[in-house]
Amino acid sequence: MNVAVMTDTNSGILTDEAKELGIFCMPMPVIIDGKDYIEGVNLSRARFFEMLMVGADVSTSQPSPGELIDMWDDILEKGYDQIIYIPMSSGLSSSQKNSEVFAQDYDGRVVIADNHRISVTQRQAVMDAIKLAGLGLNADEIKIRLEETAYDSVVYLAVDTLDYLKKTGRVNATAATVGNVLGIKPILKTTGGNFEVCTAVRGIKKAASKIIEEMNAELDSRFKGIPGNELIIGTAGSFVDQTDAGNWCSAVKEAFPGIEVYYNKLSCSVSAHTGPNAMGVGISRKLK
Repeated sequence: MNVAVMTDTNSGILTDEAKELGIFCMPMPVIIDGKDYIEGVNLSRARFFEMLMVGADVSTSQPSPGELIDMWDDILEKGYDQIIYIPMSSGLSSSQKNSEVFAQDYDGRVVIADNHRISVTQRQAVMDAIKLAGLGLNADEIKIRLEETAYDSVVYLAVDTLDYLKKTGRVNATAATVGNVLGIKPILKTTGGNFEVCTAVRGIKKAASKIIEEMNAELDSRFKGIPGNELIIGTAGSFVDQTDAGNWCSAVKEAFPGIEVYYNKLSCSVSAHTGPNAMGVGISRKLK
């Protein structure tokens, strides 16, 4: 069985890396002042943040049904028997549910997995799918494994300003204004559904320390007893200065020396909601 693995760019995997991994990636559009942009195609990260920070009207949307179907058709024409598609969590977007509707016309050749992940944890699901496909599992079997282990992950996120969460309705205008004045940095958490505020601190340095503290608590509870070599930690961010990205990843590596740690940029489509200089971290259990 020749199974193609496909995801979307909210995983942090863009087109060039997808080619290196031997998979396929659906670009998630960003709409800026009414015009559609695709990261890495007609939009650089530098230009995105430049427009975001000067107050451009930035929003996100889903790929059109035609774009999704065209990609599936193209993949199947390459000789693949099945496609396992791993979009962002259904708890954060209707993209996954819509994909399931469109896939009904493919008689089982296109299988949609909803393992409730985003960013670095979604990325790990893709890496797990690549491994499972290499072991000879078909798309239906991969879907079962991914969905059975969907909640073997957690993501924490801290944002530098509440303005973008206010725009998307995550916090109300009054709370956002007060929070910004006081320098309050909310720390959000998700295990697959909407991000929820789990705590808040003053200052971005304290936010970094608090995230690491929360992650240690996860290792003592959700991941208790799991060897470090079976876990992976992905750090992520929408940092404008990449020195900050390196510092964040280094801090997490130092805090968790027995676990593999890497850094992955938040996609522009995710950064549109977090704003610039957000920092995140996700931990996942690797599939065997």
